[in-house]
Amino acid sequence: MIGILLTTIGTFFDEISSTAGKWNINHRKESLYTFGFLNLFWALLFFIILAIVRQSFVFDVASVPLTILFIIAEIAQIFSTLHAIVIAERSTWGFLQVLTIPSLLLVDTLLGYQLTLDSLIGISIIIISLLFLFINHGLNSRGMGYILFSTFNAVLTLSLYKYLITNYNSVEAQQIVSIPFFLIFLFIMARWKSQENPFKFLFKKEFIVQSFSKGIGGMLISFGYLYAPASVISSARRGTAIMAAIITGNTYFHEKHIVIKLLAFVGIISGLILLVV
Repeated sequence: MIGILLTTIGTFFDEISSTAGKWNINHRKESLYTFGFLNLFWALLFFIILAIVRQSFVFDVASVPLTILFIIAEIAQIFSTLHAIVIAERSTWGFLQVLTIPSLLLVDTLLGYQLTLDSLIGISIIIISLLFLFINHGLNSRGMGYILFSTFNAVLTLSLYKYLITNYNSVEAQQIVSIPFFLIFLFIMARWKSQENPFKFLFKKEFIVQSFSKGIGGMLISFGYLYAPASVISSARRGTAIMAAIITGNTYFHEKHIVIKLLAFVGIISGLILLVV
């Protein structure tokens, strides 16, 4: 219950950041790479403060090979996610990301776990709900390639992250070791692609809410994975994200087909409940 609560609250903060970032990028106030850099910079600062206060920096050298793999996969995830946030509709992003959960369960099956009948029914309901959206033009195809890549690549990144914090490292240590590599990547891309220096944006008033929301949301979600299986936390995260994305997409970006999306939302939530009970 604690993990789901942390994840739900964190996801709402994350949606605030994504919505603000999409608006700022669309109005050419920042590039998508600066957006990513600002979010992760504050997240890193929060984790450092937590590690100092809680004296909880635990990093096992034996985790280095898997950590390197995680960093590489997460950089690809960051790249695709940033492009998806900017290009795709918020609701399309929220709906398609739910495919991560059936994929995580299929990975569990390959590792020897058995899918229950409820899980199979849940997967079927989710797929039918998404097909309903496609057939009724409730999903816009813009940016779908980035969304689908980030959706299925998340299976790898989430599985690695859960394994690392369960068997080797504390949450704070895993993030403090990993995030600097992401920041270096985003800084280079911001300078190269957009000729921006992200450090000049750090304390600008219009970006503080965006960055702090992402930092807080990312921190809460990271700790959520300590308290429940990855599939359960991902289900809570995706379900909350869909509802938040429908609201922000309709309110701020005037996305269409709200009734169709709400009907599909009910179906997907039903499927998610069957997957995790």
